[in-house]
Amino acid sequence: MPDRSKVDLAVIGAGLAGSACLARLHQQGFEGTTAVVEAGRGPGGRMATRRRRENPAWRLDHGAPGLQLPEHLPDGVEQLLRPLREQGTLRREWGWITGLDATGQMVDAPEEHSDKGAWHRGQPTMAHLCEGLLDQASPSLERNFGFRVRWLQHTGGHWLLMDDTRQTAVEARILVMSGTLLAHPRSLAMLAWPDVPLRSAIPAHQDPDLDRVLQQLAGSRAAVRWNLMLELPGEDDRNAPLPRQILLTPEAQRRWQVERVVVHPQSDGGLGVVVHGLDSGEPITPSSQPALLKREEHRLMELLPELLKAFPALMRQWPQARSLGVMRWGASQPLNHPLPTSLQWCMASNIGFCGDWIEGAGFGRAEGALRSGVALAELLQPGA
Repeated sequence: MPDRSKVDLAVIGAGLAGSACLARLHQQGFEGTTAVVEAGRGPGGRMATRRRRENPAWRLDHGAPGLQLPEHLPDGVEQLLRPLREQGTLRREWGWITGLDATGQMVDAPEEHSDKGAWHRGQPTMAHLCEGLLDQASPSLERNFGFRVRWLQHTGGHWLLMDDTRQTAVEARILVMSGTLLAHPRSLAMLAWPDVPLRSAIPAHQDPDLDRVLQQLAGSRAAVRWNLMLELPGEDDRNAPLPRQILLTPEAQRRWQVERVVVHPQSDGGLGVVVHGLDSGEPITPSSQPALLKREEHRLMELLPELLKAFPALMRQWPQARSLGVMRWGASQPLNHPLPTSLQWCMASNIGFCGDWIEGAGFGRAEGALRSGVALAELLQPGA
């Protein structure tokens, strides 16, 4: 972590939206200095990929397994994706996608996911999509990974980004937030914060547009996911046909409280498996989370034989499955009250917003994150 640096524009979050915003700014000729600040050890956000120190070739996409893209996208989005397509980093889904009904039988994938041609994924992992976008950003982009922003301060026309000890990582004239963690009241419960950091930085009535942003977010909800990560040997069934995604029908989701099961073949013949568990709605706090993580791990492990019984190749390996733990995604999918595009940029406070929680095509999905990052960059460029 470098000493405090001063830049013209800082982005919090290195997921699809933040990375796309930085890449599009550079593409349009933005000449200011830029920085990205990310709590994780690398880019990805909800496209995150689990790696293992003892086996660098082992990789598991434990967030979004793919993204759905329509045939026609805005020109700015297409310009960002073209190099990723040409490099083979963004590819059409080549795996087998199937559905699972409430009796545990294979069926066609749910209609909204049935168009396999619209599914894309990152190669070799989903995180490489964000890495590829950051590679299109300014060569002088300052990358700050492993730094969780807890406090924001706006003083003298500049933003200060600080961790929980109030150590400042970056000072920026313009701030971009690609997530809602620092702006949504859910953080008060999940993280036991006494405040909403963005509200503390800009008191009410100083910026009417920002007041509207925070009011809109306060009423929005997001679905929580408990993603169980597993390792299976895979060696005895290396040539067996395995699904890439097992998408549960609505009835099956209600029965098992699971959204999908994702299979990620490894280069050594083994398998990574991720079970996307739905949340029961029980309050999540710092004190309750450890027990909830253990409970969800046990629940999902117990369910898997029922979910996999239609897939003999996976069932044969199930007795040797090893849990790698559960990852909680606290805002994995926004559900309602999207932020209007007219509020993506609050000029009085020099702050912009992007992410899958912005209104428009792709709301709640990766496509929406890409679109919003590009749209914000195009708003910023004339005045930045």
